[in-house]
Amino acid sequence: MPAIETPICDFGWKAPDFTLPATDGRILGYADIAGPNGTLVMFICNHCPFVKAIVDRMIRDARDLQPLGIGVAAICANDAQTYPEDSFDNMKALAERLDFPFPYLHDEAQDVARAYGAMCTPDFFGFDADGGLQYRGRLDASRAQAGPPDLRRDLFEAMRQVAETGEGPREQTPSIGCSIKWRDAA
Repeated sequence: MPAIETPICDFGWKAPDFTLPATDGRILGYADIAGPNGTLVMFICNHCPFVKAIVDRMIRDARDLQPLGIGVAAICANDAQTYPEDSFDNMKALAERLDFPFPYLHDEAQDVARAYGAMCTPDFFGFDADGGLQYRGRLDASRAQAGPPDLRRDLFEAMRQVAETGEGPREQTPSIGCSIKWRDAA
């Protein structure tokens, strides 16, 4: 299956609200995860090789962004009937095993992924303090295999800039990954 790229950042586009169950038992909305200086919403899943290649860096960046006032959450919207590795129980197990420092939310109905226009896993949406989109790019230059450890931290640097200035970088490189696994519209 060919990799899919995310579209160019639509600066200022407002984050849609949502209410989703988290793997830790809470029910959370956008306001619950929003940080005082911005918010990062990441569409990921358990089985995607692109996510697996960067999950350790994603965790590192989330931990480094939270002290800067950036709220962080991950959402899995994949069809777990077709991709059982992405089931809610398996999401819980992964979040616990890797000690996710952010909520891992389940979008079983796929409504949130559709509202956000999520295209692939991973797909990163970086918002400013007012919920306006400032970043829709990659974590770093890794692909289906992790790149060298000294790669530029595109996502971290962009969200640090958002935390400091309220604006994301004008030049952004799209994220690339596996398509969202949509349920058949039967």
